[in-house]
Amino acid sequence: MIQSVFAIGGILTAVVILVSIFIANASKKESQVRYYPSTYLAVVGILLILMASIIGKVEMMGAGLGGWGIASLFAAAIGFVITSMMDAYAQDSKA
Repeated sequence: MIQSVFAIGGILTAVVILVSIFIANASKKESQVRYYPSTYLAVVGILLILMASIIGKVEMMGAGLGGWGIASLFAAAIGFVITSMMDAYAQDSKA
């Protein structure tokens, strides 16, 4: 089960990073739209973890709802870090 959570987390991380890069290139420098995919995934992860405690045992592709929630939160955290690094390097230096 842990292997499927790692695989799901890795795939979701790659997707979030690619979507954030695409949105960052398509939006203005001042816009915060590039953070929306990671925010969405974090909210979905929290909801999945909460639903896992309410519903009980539900499995999808070898991982339960809690595993999907943990993988989503992991992907969102890595997506936030990489997106913020891209945002920091994209800013012009004022010094």
